[in-house]
Amino acid sequence: MTETTGAVAIGRNEGARLEACLASLQGKVAQVVYVDSGSTDGSVEMARQTGAEVIELDISVPFTAARARNSGLRRLLEIRPDVSQVQFLDGDCALDADWITTAEAVLQGAPDLAVVCGRRRECFPEASLWNRMIDEEWDSPIGEAQACGGDSLIRIAALDDVGGFREDLIAGEEPEMCFRMREKGWRIQRIDAEMTLHDANMLQMSQWWQRARRAGHTWAEGAALHGSGPERYRIGELQRTLIWGAAIPLVALLGGLFVSPWLFLTLGLWPLQMLRLMVRGQAWEQAVFLTLAKLPEAQGVFGYWLGRFTGRRRGLIEYK
Repeated sequence: MTETTGAVAIGRNEGARLEACLASLQGKVAQVVYVDSGSTDGSVEMARQTGAEVIELDISVPFTAARARNSGLRRLLEIRPDVSQVQFLDGDCALDADWITTAEAVLQGAPDLAVVCGRRRECFPEASLWNRMIDEEWDSPIGEAQACGGDSLIRIAALDDVGGFREDLIAGEEPEMCFRMREKGWRIQRIDAEMTLHDANMLQMSQWWQRARRAGHTWAEGAALHGSGPERYRIGELQRTLIWGAAIPLVALLGGLFVSPWLFLTLGLWPLQMLRLMVRGQAWEQAVFLTLAKLPEAQGVFGYWLGRFTGRRRGLIEYK
């Protein structure tokens, strides 16, 4: 067990997944803190039985993963002010037995390294098309990275340098935090090592739609926050979403109805885009649904813009 690393796990109604998550941390870190966002399934009692320090967030304040992680980190440092890095873990993930030792060595060997992450895999990729696509999504390139996900080992000094996660973000809080870290000269690295097993439990198309809608919200909010800078943060994702998810279908449908029936053929750009993605190496299902995902992503973009225009805060967009 390392004495220099603590862990913060977050969750809500994760049941057996949370039990596996906390069990995977036992004996691996100096202290485990679990932050619960209003569970009603006995998660809090179960977490206490494992010996984890448990925080129950005030339900009168809107829940976000960022808020949970910041709260967990503050409590971790109150209990163990001597830890120098923290392993964040979502409650639906279980940590690989060798991950902490491997990642800690990498982080400690590079003073300018803020975050180390590795390979996240799906527990049951064969259970559905959606699970299989998520598993492929997790398989991102090794080396210098722009961002991490919810599971990662992070240097506490780097978190302090940027003030932690933005608690008002309902999604995309990890890449946004990494963006601010990189602006201050910190680096993010993805290494070729097993990190976590994730249980998406995504079995229905409606779940896929909600997850894509949340991504669109993330593109719009990220661009609003940092898109004017030289990196043009999230501008590329936002532009692609608006072109494929809004402009092309609107031109085809409205133009076809009110200008010329020939404009219905604009929708033919979608299968061409799918073919283009397959030629570039995407599996057919990835190519199809990456293209179709622009529709719910556009919904998320316009939902964010509407909320910003009306001054109404958007609640969490959850897919399970």
